[in-house]
Amino acid sequence: MQLNKPFSLLWKALSSLLFAMLILTLVGTAKAFAFQEGTVDFDQYSGEVVDESTNKPLVFATLTVEGTNISTITNTEGNFLLKVPKNSNSTNVIVSFLGYRTQSVPLSELEPEKNKISLAVSVTQLSEININAPRDAMALVKETMAKRDENYFGDPTLMTAFYRETIKRRRRNVSLAEAVVNIYKTPYSSNRDDAVELYKARKSTDYSKLDTVALKLQGGPYNTLYVDVMKYPEYLFANESISNYKFSFDRSIRVNDALIYVIKFAQHENIMDPLYQGELYIDVEKRTLTSAIFSLNITDRDKAAQLFVRRKPAKVDVWPTEVAYRVNYREKDGKWYYGYSSVSMEFKVNWADKWFNSVYSMTAEMAITDWEKNNSGDLPKNRERIKKSIIMGDEAIGFTDADFWGEYNIIEPEKSIESAIRKIQRQLRRDERSSD
Repeated sequence: MQLNKPFSLLWKALSSLLFAMLILTLVGTAKAFAFQEGTVDFDQYSGEVVDESTNKPLVFATLTVEGTNISTITNTEGNFLLKVPKNSNSTNVIVSFLGYRTQSVPLSELEPEKNKISLAVSVTQLSEININAPRDAMALVKETMAKRDENYFGDPTLMTAFYRETIKRRRRNVSLAEAVVNIYKTPYSSNRDDAVELYKARKSTDYSKLDTVALKLQGGPYNTLYVDVMKYPEYLFANESISNYKFSFDRSIRVNDALIYVIKFAQHENIMDPLYQGELYIDVEKRTLTSAIFSLNITDRDKAAQLFVRRKPAKVDVWPTEVAYRVNYREKDGKWYYGYSSVSMEFKVNWADKWFNSVYSMTAEMAITDWEKNNSGDLPKNRERIKKSIIMGDEAIGFTDADFWGEYNIIEPEKSIESAIRKIQRQLRRDERSSD
């Protein structure tokens, strides 16, 4: 297979960092172990963030404790869980969502549970758009990428992040893994890669729902970390490949009184290799990328399969039907930093001796929940870092301790995930009893 040079670079980057792996089912059942944590002094608040007019949940809305770097994000049902240290001097929570007016909510007005925060749509004046609109969408994207060193964090930063990956067979959750990790974020101007250190992790897997193969995601938190396109532009818009895309203005929105242009991009029709299509959200005045949502254009399923499938049984054909990415950035003191990213993949598994396909979906997401300046600038030693080949489901144990996460902010589990955990635990207990 012959690939053009720009795509060859992308192929090499993706195939070494982001792919799924099929292996034979492990013998036996997963074991669950409890972790014990000490008592932590914090206040906990949960609830939902919704659209003020429609009452629909706002997915991936950000909640930040004012004056701190503590934050969390709403899940796919608009629910949130926020933990605030009792010794914090903060009095407000800042709630923001793309295209909506940011709201400041006093902590004193929040209840421990069932809070409902409504955000109003931010309206943009058409006259303002016509006056200030740049003429060349690609030029705006290139200028934004060129101003990376100026607009994004220039100091080494130690971030605390929550990571979750979910594997489903059709609509049933069959494998869940979660972790708290430390990210040693290097400056955006630096060519050094970020390093990730695993603090603690947990999992639950029901192998009985996985047919005769177990689908595993290799790369763990790195799958989401490398979606930070401002730190790693070579995985999306390398200098050699940006000309393979066409860019166009789509619409504009307002975020915190800043005018944001939505730039659509897609590969040119004559480019046959699988590249990307999606939307870039750019602050026009500051030339900063605030968010990006994009997906792989699967024009050739065999080429796409080579990108993501590392290993599979001989009589099984596996290919991706959808691969989607999202990254959100946050602003602090005039500088922007990586705040959240996700990767969603759907695969079809075709057995040579079966009439029907199996459909699996895998989702990985990571949210920065706290950060501080890494004054020393040191990175952890190689033996302390998690490897880019990590399979989180193999590293993690235990969903049994309700206080496992202590004071750490996590993304509130969806109801389907909570239900899946209970079902998987019951299945594992039945299997253990039957094997005794």
